[in-house]
Amino acid sequence: MPDKLETETRQIAEAGSTVAGSEVVELTSRAASPSGLRRLTHLIEWLRSPDLGLLGQGMRYVIAGGIVAAVSACTTLVLSQLVGLHFQVALAIGFTTALVTHFTLQRFFVWVHHEQFALPLGHQLGRYLTIALAQYGLTALGTAVLPRAIHISTPIVYICLMLGLAAVNFILFRGRVFHPGLAGDAL
Repeated sequence: MPDKLETETRQIAEAGSTVAGSEVVELTSRAASPSGLRRLTHLIEWLRSPDLGLLGQGMRYVIAGGIVAAVSACTTLVLSQLVGLHFQVALAIGFTTALVTHFTLQRFFVWVHHEQFALPLGHQLGRYLTIALAQYGLTALGTAVLPRAIHISTPIVYICLMLGLAAVNFILFRGRVFHPGLAGDAL
């Protein structure tokens, strides 16, 4: 039987998807109220629970990915389209900004465990940066070559590459970077 928090969260989500205008303001102010903050805090605690297993990891990965994608895409597209920087320069700045955000969210939000991590921070960072540099190389190469080769705009190629690489990264991060240690392992 769902508890009160789950029921209220579901009702807010259902209502939020069908409301417009002043009703959105009402939902927003409800969420900002003290009871709304308590619900949000409980929701975050529930979401961070290691008891959710793979489902929880997937949900947290999608949330973190959405935040990082927004940071990366907004930085890259604003710098290239509005500021006028060459796309590859804007991509490097957006990627670097997102990289710091991403590692922090992966380590402290996405991959929470009852156990400790199998790898110490320095080893995680080394593996993470290897994957990130490979992703950067593929993204830079793809956005430099594919738009002309297949006659699709650079921003569309960029977004497609981001989505495809996100799925690959989930598997790599889960199994090779932020995985839990076995019981009794010493770091």
